[in-house]
Amino acid sequence: MTSAGGPVPAREPELAGQTVVLIGGSSGIGLETARRARTEGAEVVITGRDPGRLRQAAQEVGARQTAAFDVGDTAALRGFFQDLPGQVDHVLVTAGQPRYAPLLEMDPDLVRLTLSEHVILGLAVARSAVGRMRPGGTLLLMGGTGGRKIGQGLGIASAATAAMPPFVAALALEIAPVRVNLIAPGFVDSPLSAKVLGDQLDARRAELRAKLPIGRVITPADVAALAVHIMVNTALTGATYDIDGGQQFTSA
Repeated sequence: MTSAGGPVPAREPELAGQTVVLIGGSSGIGLETARRARTEGAEVVITGRDPGRLRQAAQEVGARQTAAFDVGDTAALRGFFQDLPGQVDHVLVTAGQPRYAPLLEMDPDLVRLTLSEHVILGLAVARSAVGRMRPGGTLLLMGGTGGRKIGQGLGIASAATAAMPPFVAALALEIAPVRVNLIAPGFVDSPLSAKVLGDQLDARRAELRAKLPIGRVITPADVAALAVHIMVNTALTGATYDIDGGQQFTSA
């Protein structure tokens, strides 16, 4: 026990000696999680479609390895995990994006894609990764809270959002002792949001600052902090973790 005013013992990095794979890790939430995992002592492997952006991200965080491929290519995804040296501890999947459109304007193929994309991607990653993951590691998938509200113009997004929590819970039972969890953000001030909103981004930021209980917008660093906590806490599996600053309880 240290005396009052004495030195505080240094905290050990919580992911020391572990390997974290970021599927879609070259920007936004994936890149911030790579950065956070590195500060906690982990080795990180990041993937994405753009080789140039991957190289830049790897330099920023000191990634051990990168791989450029389309995550929708099942053979490429399987080959990526087969070629990784050693065991993997944690996998975060941030690839993919929301699709919003009025229901009657959505063609059947877009409806099928919107309903199934995240479930199919999560399942494909699980099949490819589970044999390489250590017991107690976690597969982290991304959902959202915005789609829980039924609203005109959201299209089939609400149904797609509702499918993720039970899918994650069922998958957690199937691939145990590897853990599976779902992070459900609201609006995140990320490059993806900038791409989706375009010149409406600043107005959306201002609206959320005024209406959210926390008085600010959620950033990729906020989500990264939650992701690393879920990796570290081995009691967590099959659950959904909201991170939206209270957005779902407001009119924002």
